[in-house]
Amino acid sequence: MLKTKRQQAIIELCEQHDVVTVKFIQEQLKVSDMTIRRDLDELASQNLLIRVHGGAKSLNFEKKRPMELSHGEKKQLHSHEKEYIAQKAATAIQENDTIFLGPGTTIELMTKYLPDKHLRIITNSLPVFNLLASKERYDLYLIGGAYRKITGAFVGSIANETIQKLSIEKAFVGVNGITEEYVSTFSIEEGKFQQLVLDKAQQKFLVADANKFNHSDFYNFYNLKEVNALYTDHTISMSVKSHYEQYTNIIH
Repeated sequence: MLKTKRQQAIIELCEQHDVVTVKFIQEQLKVSDMTIRRDLDELASQNLLIRVHGGAKSLNFEKKRPMELSHGEKKQLHSHEKEYIAQKAATAIQENDTIFLGPGTTIELMTKYLPDKHLRIITNSLPVFNLLASKERYDLYLIGGAYRKITGAFVGSIANETIQKLSIEKAFVGVNGITEEYVSTFSIEEGKFQQLVLDKAQQKFLVADANKFNHSDFYNFYNLKEVNALYTDHTISMSVKSHYEQYTNIIH
């Protein structure tokens, strides 16, 4: 590939994914990492992208990056894909499991597909709690704390102290971004709580639609290598799936 075409391809990847790593570009363009690093340095010097450790981000990244979306706005995004993920992830739950369901619209959809059997369910999500409150077959525990209205989640020191006293067999946590082995979310407090949940769980599961791959949010809270699996939807490309399978099991 000619240098001009290669560099144009790098710019297009950067604009498409907002943040890209050297490794991701290398897999897409089939050239050496040294060549990519030189290209990134040159493109950054020409003010065509922003160089960051291990990769680059688009010039419009900060402008394009929205403030945290409201719960209602999130429900409108990729609804079919989220439904697919929710149904798939729920198949991992068995009778008498003690599970944690985190905040997020995909996990809220999981409540529709839970087995019609006895479960012990722990959540810090008020929407999840409200969806399950009338289901007598479930033992339901709502963890309190400081209330984040925008996501309907309870967080902070009270929530953190409570979750550390509980045993969890299977945890299901949503993420806002996935870049290489790290997963991220908007809120530091929510991220810290979710880290504690995943550390406590015997089996750790993440849920994220395919659009979350190669994107990052404000706070990295966990490493993909530490989770059992990540559930995503059928729109994920084979190249992205193959790349992230070096870190964890990708189920779609």
